[in-house]
Amino acid sequence: MKTIAILGVGYVGLPLAVKLAKHFKVIAFDISEKRIEELKNHFDSNKETTKEEFEDIKCNIQYTTDEKQINKGDVVIISVPTPVKEDKTPDLKYLESASAIAGKNIKKGAIVVYESTTYPGCTEEFCLEILKKNTGLKYKEDFFIGYSPERINPGDKEHNINAITKIVSGDTKQTLQSIKEVYSKITKVHSASSIKIAEAAKVIENIQRDINIALFNELAMLFDKMNLDTKEIFDAADTKWNFIRYSPGFVGGHCIPVDPYYLAQRAKEVDYDPKLILAGRQTNEQLPLFVAEKIKSLLKKQDKSTDNARILILGATYKENVPDLRDSKVEILIQSLKKTRIKHICLWEPLIERKIIFNIENKEPKEKYDVIVCAVSHKEFENIDIFRILEEKGILIDLKRKKEHLKEELENKGHIWWGL
Repeated sequence: MKTIAILGVGYVGLPLAVKLAKHFKVIAFDISEKRIEELKNHFDSNKETTKEEFEDIKCNIQYTTDEKQINKGDVVIISVPTPVKEDKTPDLKYLESASAIAGKNIKKGAIVVYESTTYPGCTEEFCLEILKKNTGLKYKEDFFIGYSPERINPGDKEHNINAITKIVSGDTKQTLQSIKEVYSKITKVHSASSIKIAEAAKVIENIQRDINIALFNELAMLFDKMNLDTKEIFDAADTKWNFIRYSPGFVGGHCIPVDPYYLAQRAKEVDYDPKLILAGRQTNEQLPLFVAEKIKSLLKKQDKSTDNARILILGATYKENVPDLRDSKVEILIQSLKKTRIKHICLWEPLIERKIIFNIENKEPKEKYDVIVCAVSHKEFENIDIFRILEEKGILIDLKRKKEHLKEELENKGHIWWGL
């Protein structure tokens, strides 16, 4: 039985470890002692893995912060974040650190497989050089590399690892075959002819979504300026057989709003200006500002002062039913509201136990508000009584239109409903 070592057991690494541990011995390594301790206690703070799943594989998995345990791995899988810096250029510090740790600890004959999303060429031109620098082994004789990009969709119980196709690639035919044998135990695989092809395929998956959502966000903002109902327009257009529909909304998290910058940086390095890729990013980043301005204009329409208006925001995470605040556009919305002189902003995020989020107190609403913003469509908000907490001539901002069925009743009572 092969042993698989996984470096980084977060949203990507843990589900992978759980599936692989049904077929192999797994070393689950992370530098976070807190993370490893909770996993030892069969608890996943990301809420992606159940206690039953932990119990099912407990004999085949070892959780550790001891990097020397990596030496047991015949295959070493690196699944760490690839964020961007403040200037929107790739931040490779986690890949650099993980590659150095792997290089110091891999055994002879090991295959190092990267799962992190990045630009074409990063694995061979950046990561490999760090492996070489830190190991006493000879490349393509004593150790090998591959790339199999993650396709984890947090909160999505339908498209989990065993229900998707995994792209695999390797530096030699034998490496590719070995990687295929591992991943094919848990899901379908598609072989790419090179590591760069696999890297490029992964990064454009998220770029395509980013650009498509950007189009619908731009249409929503435009039609709102024209006093036209966006959903009605999309419903009508959707009657054509080849119309592809997306939903407008905030684009946050650590994939879609980040990955386009990786390919854009690589494009500039080969003297190509990625106009469309960056235009899509710019459009999606504008939406929270647009919503903040819309709230300000609706307050004026209802003769409410921005100085005294009380705003309640429902949800703070980047995505519904996922307890993750990384790159949440709700934070940008809050900052934008403050810039419009709105002072009284409240927040309720039931998935996060912290008392303060984005410098605002996080608590369940007990009073009334002039504006309620349904920012994130958590299940916990499905049965909330909007009328109980909405002030006279109040405003409901329904970004995902989950409360659209209340529109007529709201308007009959003098309120305003608005959605993207």
